[in-house]
Amino acid sequence: MSNIPVLDKGYVRLIDTLGDDLSVVNAARVSYDKESTEFGNRDAGLLKFLIREGHTSPFRHAALTFEVYAPLFVARQWWKYAVSSTHVDDQNGWNESSRRYITEQEEFYIPKANEWRSKPENSKQGSGAPIDINTGSNFTRHLQTMVESSKIFYNSALESGIAPELARLFLPAYGMYVRWRWTTSLQGVMTFLEQRLGH
Repeated sequence: MSNIPVLDKGYVRLIDTLGDDLSVVNAARVSYDKESTEFGNRDAGLLKFLIREGHTSPFRHAALTFEVYAPLFVARQWWKYAVSSTHVDDQNGWNESSRRYITEQEEFYIPKANEWRSKPENSKQGSGAPIDINTGSNFTRHLQTMVESSKIFYNSALESGIAPELARLFLPAYGMYVRWRWTTSLQGVMTFLEQRLGH
């Protein structure tokens, strides 16, 4: 599968699947002791009915695994959702790369000058309008300087024999890219997208 870009350096990619549309409709039909051997028009109609009426438990019988590379602040929001959704999907898998074991190139999300946004009026979710370009440029420069300085200290600590799990304290965590794999049912993906694709 091809990567779907995330921000400036990240991606989301479908890695693996278990089950398909036929798995879903056969799970729905088991209560009538019925089963299809090939997916046809009636099965497509049943899928549409299940979605339209909110009968989503049969979608637990298909699973997907994604690999995601995104800043830590994205991973933590995604993980908070995944943990809180276990009432919907108890087959939730999450594995993340660890700087305790690997020393890969440090990548950071640094917003461009026009990507800094103001605090929202209602302080509930999201952010407000973009801030002015001069202020944005100033904060982009500050962040770039801080990230470069942190990399120097991190690498110096590693070269001095400091354990990787301690050396990583020098890296500004929230903007740093991490890689993870998320395995969940199709119902879990549907719920995730329904709740997270709002304006």
